[in-house]
Amino acid sequence: MITQQSDILTITLNPALDLSTQMGQVRANEKLRCDTPAIDPGGGGINVARAIQRLGGYATAFVALAGLRGQQLSALLEQEGVPQLVLELPGETRISLAVTEQSAQTQYRFVMPGPEWTEEHVAKLCERLKGELREGTHVVLSGSQPPGLSPQFPSDFIKLAHAKGALVYLDTSGPAMMALQEVGSLAPDVLRLDSAESEALAGRALETIEDAVQFAQKLIESGKAHCVVLARGAEGSVLVTSDQALHAQTPPVPVQSKVGAGDSFMGGFILSCARGKSWEDALRSGVASASAAVMSPATELCRASDVARLLPEVSVTKL
Repeated sequence: MITQQSDILTITLNPALDLSTQMGQVRANEKLRCDTPAIDPGGGGINVARAIQRLGGYATAFVALAGLRGQQLSALLEQEGVPQLVLELPGETRISLAVTEQSAQTQYRFVMPGPEWTEEHVAKLCERLKGELREGTHVVLSGSQPPGLSPQFPSDFIKLAHAKGALVYLDTSGPAMMALQEVGSLAPDVLRLDSAESEALAGRALETIEDAVQFAQKLIESGKAHCVVLARGAEGSVLVTSDQALHAQTPPVPVQSKVGAGDSFMGGFILSCARGKSWEDALRSGVASASAAVMSPATELCRASDVARLLPEVSVTKL
């Protein structure tokens, strides 16, 4: 039985057609013959929507697609039963290639750039979003930004979404993430950063859980977010609001691929929030979903059966 949930809209402006394959050994200057690749629809928000569906929820994926690869990505989403809203762009949707080297059990990830955005594309996007956002919608802006899009866009998007009464979950990187430090940037309801992103934003290493909590508290005190979630890899994740700090972790799990762990976390976390669960329950669900994802091969996301098994094993500590 599915618990009643509020609407969830994920936004992916730089999606990718994900190809994953494996081979014995990677050698320079040789023709390398790989196994038959798996092909999946990819990109932060797309994967969040897919993870939510795997966990028994529902989310609509708003995606900017271009060319024949965009059509292929859309068809793959349709096959998975993920509802989608498409913003059409000129050019071609990008490709992301993950190659696992079997001999060393290492993975190489090659990510191409997406189509170049113009001011006209941004204006078209904002008009579409104004018509899709509703009061109480849980809206997720996740993944890298496409070429040409201003680093200030997340702040502009938050203003637009909040004007419609929507709740904003932000999971981005690069210049858009660094722009959060600028004066006048608007605060998302939830900001999630992985360990590398949080240290880049902090400008220093966050070696301990306590370091991460203190940094998250500074982000909240300076008005950069209302709730901050910092991923800590095998150490789980911390969640900090103005009045509480939590740390959640699963027991060690066998790692096959770390691809999709962050998106799976967001899927489990946001689905719990949309169902009216507490911050503690949402963090527990997110951490279980992330651990389940690393147990899956290549670009696969979390599996509902693994999440259900891990959930009772998640330890949550109030800090």
